[in-house]
Amino acid sequence: MRITVIGAGVIGLSCAHDLAEDGHEVTVVADHGPGDTVSALSAALWFPFAAEKSPTVDRILERSLARFAELAGQASDAEGAGADQVTDDIPPVEMRTGTVFERATPPDRSWVDPVVAVLGQDAVHPVDGGMETTLPMIMMPTYLAWLMDSCRIAGVRFRWEKVESLAALADTADAVVVAGGLRGGELLGGDEEVTPIRGQVVVLANGYEADDEDGADGEEDGEDGADPGVAPLTRWATDNDHPDGETYVLPRVDSVVVGGTADVGSWDEEPSAETAEAILARAAVLVPETATLPILGHGVGLRPGRTTLRVEQVDPTDLPSVGVPVIAAYGHGGSGVTLSWGTAERVVELVDGL
Repeated sequence: MRITVIGAGVIGLSCAHDLAEDGHEVTVVADHGPGDTVSALSAALWFPFAAEKSPTVDRILERSLARFAELAGQASDAEGAGADQVTDDIPPVEMRTGTVFERATPPDRSWVDPVVAVLGQDAVHPVDGGMETTLPMIMMPTYLAWLMDSCRIAGVRFRWEKVESLAALADTADAVVVAGGLRGGELLGGDEEVTPIRGQVVVLANGYEADDEDGADGEEDGEDGADPGVAPLTRWATDNDHPDGETYVLPRVDSVVVGGTADVGSWDEEPSAETAEAILARAAVLVPETATLPILGHGVGLRPGRTTLRVEQVDPTDLPSVGVPVIAAYGHGGSGVTLSWGTAERVVELVDGL
């Protein structure tokens, strides 16, 4: 079948990749490249942040975790064989250990079941203040570039333009997949459940060498008073029940993403200096090493929130002018990366069932 996928974020690219691998002729249509989507700002750790709790979502979570663990295994095998750590054909995904700190009573451990189901009982164990686990860390936006290359290798074509009407796509597609994030509901005629969830982050350098001019020179921690530098961080930490706001420190290879916020209904895409200062203060308590890391930049993304995740075929009577089947794949909120591969597999099932 000829399938048009709307959206070039992590959901759209994952769906396009799996549809092409399933033998379909796939075209991605989007007005922004992957690097300009909210996906590029994702931290991104496989973890169901504020994800809907349902059997369907649980299945999607498990399938995504399994795929990311497989990609991390491929990257590890390639590195062990002497390949460069980051190349076009090696997925930038690593298994990283960290701690989920808990404050609520009882704590929300719904995320544990899919982890144990996929990675085994030894992947999770209690520690002082929370739970320690080893999960896939996805190196965005390098991962998006790898995913786009993987799509092209699979035969996916790209067209860079803004879709104003689904009906305009009917002449060149046998089915349409709407993975347009916040625009998903708009393209389907209006979805009052879709709302932005503003997230702000600060990106830090992941360590620096002693006396690095961009580092925190003047810290008298060394024997001679010189700055001793900071080794790159590898362990991650989350404290999403923090009373002053969700808090996380997620190290990539060359940077550390610290956050964050979850401002429901806010369309403000400008970073707030006051919010950034508060984020950094919370992060320094969670992981003290972050207090001396140089700031690389600030980011704001509008997550596509929805009361429930929508991955389903749209009732044709709701879109009488389109003329071809339409599949919705949006409303992932703060778990877009986490749910991406499971969403793609479900979309393939829906297309195959047409």
